[in-house]
Amino acid sequence: MKPAVIFLCLFLSALHHCAAQSCVNDTFSGDKLYASCSSLPYLNASLHWNYHPSNGTVDVAYRALQTSDGWVAWAINPDGSGMIGANAFLAFPGSNGAVTVYTTQFSSYGVQPSDVKDENLTFAVYSRESEYSDGYYTIYATLELPRNDTKQNTVWQASTTFSDGVPYGHPSGDHYLSKTSLDFLTGQLE
Repeated sequence: MKPAVIFLCLFLSALHHCAAQSCVNDTFSGDKLYASCSSLPYLNASLHWNYHPSNGTVDVAYRALQTSDGWVAWAINPDGSGMIGANAFLAFPGSNGAVTVYTTQFSSYGVQPSDVKDENLTFAVYSRESEYSDGYYTIYATLELPRNDTKQNTVWQASTTFSDGVPYGHPSGDHYLSKTSLDFLTGQLE
């Protein structure tokens, strides 16, 4: 093989390896450990998880780059592939200075600030918490996978806009593309 071809192959292999490994070295407070991770394709975010097949639950850590005065969200949409029907976890600065995490459902694109409230999701959530450190929000949760199905539609967001003290609205571009189907058993993204 010619040196240029060998170099190109090595370069592409290294690039693929770096992209595939970018979330592997993440560490979490409280020495939390996750068996699987995926660097999400938009908004400088990653998802880490432990799937428990015995009871159909998953422990997740969603991490996203954001300023401390902004917000991030990660959601499962049991019945669609975008925002409508999303069951979301939102992390944002609370009025007391600590990070607040809400669970909320989105039923339309015409969301009003009063629609963004802390409520039950359509699936069981056993724990949730969030933190901000070193330029990243991290949302931790343990939840039951809808219909005990390992393949779920996920959506994520980030912004710095608020209304009435709650996250409200986000830019276009990559924000509209921030969705994928994830298999929590195999780790495959679609």
